[in-house]
Amino acid sequence: MIKDVITFEASAKEDILSFFDKSVDDEGLIVEKDNPSQRVITLEGEEISLKEFAGIKRGSEIFIKSDLISLMNLSDHI
Repeated sequence: MIKDVITFEASAKEDILSFFDKSVDDEGLIVEKDNPSQRVITLEGEEISLKEFAGIKRGSEIFIKSDLISLMNLSDHI
């Protein structure tokens, strides 16, 4: 059972990231706003682009890609 899930339009992705002090670099990858050379990684250790961004897991800053495998892994951890 999934609880406390917030859904949002794709157009709101950058606003959501901004709330978590993240931004997007010139290559379209999510980075730390205060340190743009530090890219955000997923639980699997992969860099994540704005296009792939599906959300952030509650309780930490675990970034989730929108592909099927990442979403299945998320369901195993919820």
